[in-house]
Amino acid sequence: MALRCNMRPVSAATTSRRSAIAVTKPASVSRNFAVRVSASAGPVNGMSPELKKSIDDLIATNKIVVFMKGTRQFPMCGFSNTVVQILNVMEVPYQTVNILEDDAVRSGMKEYSQWPTFPQVYINGEFFGGCDIMIEAYQSGELKEQLEIALNS
Repeated sequence: MALRCNMRPVSAATTSRRSAIAVTKPASVSRNFAVRVSASAGPVNGMSPELKKSIDDLIATNKIVVFMKGTRQFPMCGFSNTVVQILNVMEVPYQTVNILEDDAVRSGMKEYSQWPTFPQVYINGEFFGGCDIMIEAYQSGELKEQLEIALNS
């Protein structure tokens, strides 16, 4: 099973380096990423090795990834919207994955992170947390520090 990913790059410098993920870029380039992940064939309970590898690759090749309900342009829950607003205010490039598009991805991410709720934010290849942790880190200044480290590494 291959993970499918559609995205719009933040800048022309953003390139596709994914092995198990197919990337298509629309004609118009905006500063927002919209990533769509699909694991169309595979178990809902228990993550397939292919899905795990694709998630590993996506997280490893992007500095900031948010697995959320909806998209950056249309968050479908208040918690996801809050995380999007925080990252937008900080003006950092990030990708979003709409977990509502595929049950295998949604349940697989809970297993992958050992975190039961969404959104799930990954910074510099590491699970950072959900909405509450993002709010707390934003207010304390820790998020700014973590993002600077990630974007400068």
